[in-house]
Amino acid sequence: MARMKLAVLIRPTPDPTAAAELARTYEAAGVDVLVTGEAYGFDSVSWLGYLAAVTERVELAAHVLPIYPRTPALTAMTAAGLDHLSGGRFILGLGASGPQVVEGWHAVPYDAPIGRTREIVEICRSVWRREKLEHAGPRYTIPLPADQGTGAGKPLKMIDRPLRARIPVHLAALGPANVELAAEVAEGWVPYLYVPERADRVWAEPLGKGMAKRDAELGPLDVTAAVPMAIGTDVTHLRDADRAHLALYVGGMGPRGKNFYTTIAQRYGFEAEAAQVQDLYLDGKRDEAAAAIPADLLEGTSLIGDEAYVRDRLAAHREQGVTILQVDPIGADPLADLRRLRALLDDL
Repeated sequence: MARMKLAVLIRPTPDPTAAAELARTYEAAGVDVLVTGEAYGFDSVSWLGYLAAVTERVELAAHVLPIYPRTPALTAMTAAGLDHLSGGRFILGLGASGPQVVEGWHAVPYDAPIGRTREIVEICRSVWRREKLEHAGPRYTIPLPADQGTGAGKPLKMIDRPLRARIPVHLAALGPANVELAAEVAEGWVPYLYVPERADRVWAEPLGKGMAKRDAELGPLDVTAAVPMAIGTDVTHLRDADRAHLALYVGGMGPRGKNFYTTIAQRYGFEAEAAQVQDLYLDGKRDEAAAAIPADLLEGTSLIGDEAYVRDRLAAHREQGVTILQVDPIGADPLADLRRLRALLDDL
């Protein structure tokens, strides 16, 4: 198996100069990928362009750009532009987000996420190959039909020449059909709440179905697991720092019956606990919801412990096929922890 990459989430900060220094420091510490997200704060695109200008080696990943706010062609243009600015270091992460954000922030109907994702990936790759863009799908017809506009639209190809005709696409996916799609058409898969020992309960079947249809040209599937990280003999209490975050997702990212994250926790085996977290959170009892997050879920989704424990957790992730470990260093000395983790990864 190829060397596991080390990724770090780097958020927009009030001081861009300090952020640039942090990005360079991460790069020097052996980090392979800098990751940004996009919800309903600052956009990822401007932030990634800035990071491209202040770094030299690290890959830059949008994990993830939501598929609904941008047209497919604009998504392709954005990816090509960031790939050009970074010298071929960009990873296009795409995800459906959720109805609360898509409809509540972007005011776009949350419909057909799987079908839209498939078409967007096809359109992006056509743009990057500089083909004349013609697409007739269930959700996107390009050019726009004459009866839906002025009739002046015609097939166009990208003016600029992309640095790469195949920019890596990673899909954030949780549900079975979406995970199957990621394994079939994408270079990478970005799950959430990834517990390697329990992952097969949820994702083995859809991953297998997708891989069976996968084009060999895509190569092996990259898998990104995101975890808080601290290394030391007295750090296990830091696992509790993730309680509020997990409670937000398991409890509050959607109404009852429509929260993807609740479903994942339940399928992991925390059925009653996840339901309790959701009930408490939706009843406005956020502190109680955080306190109800199972300790086993906190442990399984973290990389917080002594060096021997971390080494075992790395082996478990590697055995399950994780190729990119995305960490949020929360210990007293984050850079020291990153350097120790880099050494442990290199010894795998």
